[in-house]
Amino acid sequence: MRLWLLAERYAVCTAPHPLEPGPGAMAAVLRDADGCTWVGPETAAPQAATCRGGWRVLAVEGPLDFGLTGVLAALTAPLAEAEVPVFALSTWSTDFLLVPAERLEAARAALTAAGHVLTDAEDAG
Repeated sequence: MRLWLLAERYAVCTAPHPLEPGPGAMAAVLRDADGCTWVGPETAAPQAATCRGGWRVLAVEGPLDFGLTGVLAALTAPLAEAEVPVFALSTWSTDFLLVPAERLEAARAALTAAGHVLTDAEDAG
């Protein structure tokens, strides 16, 4: 699979109250019984939330067919083997893997060794 490394650093935040989606190439707001989770560029992280920054986003080249199986497994298995933590999100058209910035090179090496292609988004030309 081809993955694109988004340029910005991202944050994952939580709050007990609703949050608005942020700007950027990828942003998400999810809600569960414990509150809201916000994902977006670190520079736009909501002030009234608990946040963890320093994530880098790997976007799977899409669109992905809903009938595909094992996409996340094929990506997360080599990352787990390399002990790279992952925060995964999916949209209608593709999947996103957030990895800690300090583990980005380990993630890149593990995914490349597994046969995936990782390209910086700026290189998309």
